[in-house]
Amino acid sequence: MSLNSFFTLLGGLGLFIYGMRLMGDGLEMAAGDRLRGLMELLTRNRLLGVLVGTLVTAIIQSSSATTVMVVGFVNAGIMDFSQAIGIIMGANIGTTMTAQLIAFKLTNLALPAIGIGTGIFLFGRNKTQKSLGQVILGFGLLFFGMQTMEIALKPLAQIPEFTKFIASFSKNPLLGVFAGFLTTGIVQSSSATIGILQALAGQGIVNISAALPILFGDNIGTCVTALLSSIGTNITARRTALFHLIFNIIGTIIFMLLLPLVQTAVALTSSDPVRQIANAHTIFNVANTIIQLPFAFLIMKLVIHLVPGEPEIIEHGLKYIDDRLLETPSFALAQVKKEIARMGNLALETLRDSTNTFLYYDEQKDKIAKEKETVINDLAREITRYLALLSRTSLPDDEHVSITDLVSTVNDMERVGDHAMNILELAEFRNEHRLPFSNEAIQELVEMSSKVMETFDLAVYTFLHWDKPSAQKIVKNEEEIDNMESKLRLNHIKRLSEGACDPSSGVIFLDLLTNLERVGDHSFNIASYVLKIDKNYKRL
Repeated sequence: MSLNSFFTLLGGLGLFIYGMRLMGDGLEMAAGDRLRGLMELLTRNRLLGVLVGTLVTAIIQSSSATTVMVVGFVNAGIMDFSQAIGIIMGANIGTTMTAQLIAFKLTNLALPAIGIGTGIFLFGRNKTQKSLGQVILGFGLLFFGMQTMEIALKPLAQIPEFTKFIASFSKNPLLGVFAGFLTTGIVQSSSATIGILQALAGQGIVNISAALPILFGDNIGTCVTALLSSIGTNITARRTALFHLIFNIIGTIIFMLLLPLVQTAVALTSSDPVRQIANAHTIFNVANTIIQLPFAFLIMKLVIHLVPGEPEIIEHGLKYIDDRLLETPSFALAQVKKEIARMGNLALETLRDSTNTFLYYDEQKDKIAKEKETVINDLAREITRYLALLSRTSLPDDEHVSITDLVSTVNDMERVGDHAMNILELAEFRNEHRLPFSNEAIQELVEMSSKVMETFDLAVYTFLHWDKPSAQKIVKNEEEIDNMESKLRLNHIKRLSEGACDPSSGVIFLDLLTNLERVGDHSFNIASYVLKIDKNYKRL
């Protein structure tokens, strides 16, 4: 192969992969909410998981991307090992869609599709139209890349040494498996390497007997991406990636043992070598899933044996989000909201622990509250970083705008944790100096803190569910908190003037009221994001 042909092949492969990615991104943007809904409805039923994995991969056009996403889900605690294996099996089936599409030989439509797709994408007036344009453009680039690869590979048919080397895979199938594994491991896309295989078949360089071992190796090579992605993850995520590898190795062994039978069966499906490769890819993955699905629990046991240990319980780290999820922005946005709500619930717990410690000092609760505040600060930093990364992805415009409110919500929830720490410092000061509080003052603090915690709890719920009736209730509660704070200050001044309150205790009492009232303000802020009302008059 000349240098010019090599670069033509490289450019064609680049167009192919980029077109496939554009198609996937466009379809994902158009169906992102539906994809997210499918994942939310996912159950432990493995068959349902297979169907979901097939559909998602057919849409995003990459089994590697789906598997990496699943590893991220498992690492983030969104799904468990048992749920993930069904998705992985389905991903292998879904990725065969690209090869089947190529087999239709629609290269004559490539340039018209690029022109039409570009026009729709540039001049589309809404998200749906732009997504459609992106899908058509990606379709065109994919087939133009395929056509370019075929042109680059055509001279190879005239090189006896190369055709002899390819033909040797028929006599030495293990060499073909290794070639397929190595190529896909480097390119990081089984669809791309099978596309090259179909281009070779289209030029008469590869027949089905030589193609099958390479194709089997491609399915093993596609596991490399997920294995690399699992480095540094929790034990369950690592098991998920290993399951993917073992699943495809077992399938390859089964089909290699039945290679003559498989070759005969595939040859009967079509006389076109390009279509034969597409059909072989589909048959391999569908049959492999049917064969292994009933025995998935045995493979799980093998994986658990190979990766021993108990799954980690994540307490101090992120639970719902993972950088791998950024490959699918719609999923990432839904999950970051859950992480923010988790942070809010942790802030509520810290506030409750701090208030209870103030009323009835408990050294253990003091220690726990401080530990929780450390986690809150870590979460705030990591979530803000994650939102910055998310803002750079291909989210629709309305969801991009919502990121600003999410960042503000993180700040409000983090500030609630700070106010909880202020209250804890007051509790420690009161305990250290043995400051007395009247029963009336204690009762007032219990009443106000209960109202504040009820309101902030409602704020977390309102944020997670974007619930306007609850947000309106928060606005009403916040007014009550403000009125309550003013009333309790007057009551306190009255007790001071009557000599019924220790002056040092009085200062602590007023500081506590201020911190509780500020928590009410932050609850109001969160409600304002939902209601889209002006919050500027609030001083925090």
